[in-house]
Amino acid sequence: MRRLCFFAFYFGCFIPCQARPNQPISLETGVSIDGAICIEAETGNVLLEKQADLLGHPASVTKLMTLLLVLEDIQAGKTSLNTPITITAEAARQGGSQVWLAPGETFSTEALLHAMMLHSANDTSVALALHRESSVQSFVQRMNRRAQQLGMSRTQFVTPHGLTDGAGPHDTTTARDLTKLAQTLCQFSEALNLSAKKDYLFRPGPRSVYLNNHNHLLDSFSGCDGLKTGWTVAANASIVTTAKVNGRRVIAVVLGCKSEQGAKPSQRARDRLAAELMSKGLTELARVEPPKALPTASTLARLAISKPSSKEENFWDFLDDIF
Repeated sequence: MRRLCFFAFYFGCFIPCQARPNQPISLETGVSIDGAICIEAETGNVLLEKQADLLGHPASVTKLMTLLLVLEDIQAGKTSLNTPITITAEAARQGGSQVWLAPGETFSTEALLHAMMLHSANDTSVALALHRESSVQSFVQRMNRRAQQLGMSRTQFVTPHGLTDGAGPHDTTTARDLTKLAQTLCQFSEALNLSAKKDYLFRPGPRSVYLNNHNHLLDSFSGCDGLKTGWTVAANASIVTTAKVNGRRVIAVVLGCKSEQGAKPSQRARDRLAAELMSKGLTELARVEPPKALPTASTLARLAISKPSSKEENFWDFLDDIF
């Protein structure tokens, strides 16, 4: 009985306090969003959220799922960062943001991933998709299967890049679903290495393209090391970003941020809101003690049945006095 009391005391003392979700998230005048959320990367605990289950269009944030599938294939030994990929006509004619691929050119998987993550190149997204599956449609089907496996129950992908051409349908998701994707990606060091890189020279030579990362929080927010921004006229401005400070990592998502003043103000408002989410999230984590290692079930069983020494008897008597 004494030991049962001690175990109750132990667990009662060392089960960590939970963070407080639904803290106020401020929106600037004239700014609207489709959703926002900040979680602890390790546990998935929600630190802040605002209409996180509202549907919106992720735009180029969609490329994070393309990245995940490629990295998982690399992990499984099906391809590698050094694998050469020959550009097809289908990839070369993909519009929107691009690095002007030409049919017959060959690039490493790593080079194409840099162009996709830093420059948000749609043509490289198609090239990667066609390298991993027989058609873009087959790759998109795989994207949706993986989304369901991750618990992204309100997500539907229709492209490997997120471009919102014509009337649709377009890629659809929620801020909460995107945290599940980001949590998985944060387990890949290469995902963070790619998304934290600020610049990259693509296709060295006469047709080179100097790429700058679109995530400006890499410069302005201490500890930020990823992941991806997105914007189109139909989708507005979105971001999935992450930061690690003092060993604690947060993931923040802003989906469909729109300012009445236009595109660039929308993107700046998105970045400010994402920074606020990460700042408040990290402050909350600093307040909450990280989980402590608890004894295993086998250890507890051994303690419960072992015969105490006289010294241990004095310890249990002391605990009896406490209780």
